[in-house]
Amino acid sequence: MDINETIKSQLDENSIILYMKGTPQSPQCGFSARTVQALMACGERFAFVNILDNQELREALKVYSSWPTYPQLYINGELVGGCDIILELSESGELETMVKAASKQAEA
Repeated sequence: MDINETIKSQLDENSIILYMKGTPQSPQCGFSARTVQALMACGERFAFVNILDNQELREALKVYSSWPTYPQLYINGELVGGCDIILELSESGELETMVKAASKQAEA
């Protein structure tokens, strides 16, 4: 499986997935830490990929998404954005609505 197939597979298998530096329990940058806090506040489970563990994935995802930085949040296979966008969505209440809808859809 090539790296783009791996990315597509991860997106297909997880309705909410965060590509981040580190893990939710041990984020390796402040942007990833703040994004995880916003996601966890929504109260739903989400998948994550530590992009520091896979340099090939880290570089390929930047091309795949046309987004140069991390973290990157995907909901239902669509890039939502990085830390600043996630925090804005969180403050407005939109993030929780999006996350809960995706989680409910995944259960159905």
